[in-house]
Amino acid sequence: MIRRQRLAAGVCALLAALAAGIACPGGAAADETEPQPAPKVELVLDVSGSMRTRDIDGGTRMAAAKQAFNEVLDATPEEVELGIRTLGANYRGNDRKEGCKDTEQLYPVGPLDRTEAKTAVATLAPTGWTPIGPALLKAADDFGNGDGTRRIVLISDGEDTCQPLDPCEVAREIAAKGIGLTIDTLGLVPDAKTRDQLSCIADATGGTYTSVQHKEELTDRVGQLVERAADPVVTPVATEGTDACAGAPALKSGLYTDREEFGKQRWYKVDVQPGQELRASVSVADDRATNPNYGVLLRAVTQQGREIVRGEGAGTGRTDAISTGLRYPKPDSDDDDATPETVCLQVTNSFSASAGVKTTPGMPLELTVDVVDGPSAASDVASFGLGRGWWLLAALVLTGFVAGLLWGWLSRWRVAVWRTN
Repeated sequence: MIRRQRLAAGVCALLAALAAGIACPGGAAADETEPQPAPKVELVLDVSGSMRTRDIDGGTRMAAAKQAFNEVLDATPEEVELGIRTLGANYRGNDRKEGCKDTEQLYPVGPLDRTEAKTAVATLAPTGWTPIGPALLKAADDFGNGDGTRRIVLISDGEDTCQPLDPCEVAREIAAKGIGLTIDTLGLVPDAKTRDQLSCIADATGGTYTSVQHKEELTDRVGQLVERAADPVVTPVATEGTDACAGAPALKSGLYTDREEFGKQRWYKVDVQPGQELRASVSVADDRATNPNYGVLLRAVTQQGREIVRGEGAGTGRTDAISTGLRYPKPDSDDDDATPETVCLQVTNSFSASAGVKTTPGMPLELTVDVVDGPSAASDVASFGLGRGWWLLAALVLTGFVAGLLWGWLSRWRVAVWRTN
């Protein structure tokens, strides 16, 4: 029974994921003729005293970073607006309070003047503290307002020295703003603590972490991340679900992000016309230490609270995200004046935080909604998403029943013959 339920939920999730990747919903797709906002990238470089260490191909970490920056600046695509921010580059004293303020924008995010940017990088010398948290807060503001891809590439060789302002919590706060900002991190010859912290920063915003041991690795990876910003992407729309369907936000086809607290629920509304099909999928990211045994439930219910269909996923152990999906076809109507049906989507999770882990802000939630023309008959995708597969299942059950009767009759006949002889 459990396996059949998981199979049905898995089929629903697969179908919803395929729909999200293949379908082209009118509400979410941008007009290709309209000019798109320029992608923006800011390189955030650690210039603390430890960058003097000579352990990257016989040279200092700072020398490797400068070489990488020069090559990346030469290869930056014309359409990318690029900026540079430093941390620990100016204050040489021992006052921790002052050292934790030491971050500045070396080159503003905008059209790139390669000569000017290279000249600014050439003046850098390893100096002070490692205020990663304050630097990320400032970097998030460097992009200003507007849409388009926003990416921070953080390069550091050590842990933040400005606790209790935890850079991982800072990254979660940035992600919670819903501004579509991704933070990728690179660790120069990192130890275990540095690796854990930089990985946490990247995970909180959907970015990547890379450990670097050589100059070529650093240059190649920074170049890849800058070029990736120029790739066309679907920008999620920040929304805020409610605790009940009555006041939930009305969503159209598109990709949405939200935050969901541990063990809580979020509600959204979608209008479905007769003859249309609602396809929805949801992913909840495990961006901090959680306990084993977790799950996510996605339900489509009427405004009166009657469940229409559901999708669920569960697991145990360590995971990065858990997803599920559902499909709901609304039968066509002969009434030309038929009104759309408001379907309430409920997202519930059963994650629980490990001891000592902060529960706010909530975990990242990504919801895909597609409202498309439905199949010729709503029954095609009914019955837990198996559609016409139920005909095959019924045929198999009937065949097994008949085969069992024949086998039983044959066995009794053979026993009767054996006794007679």
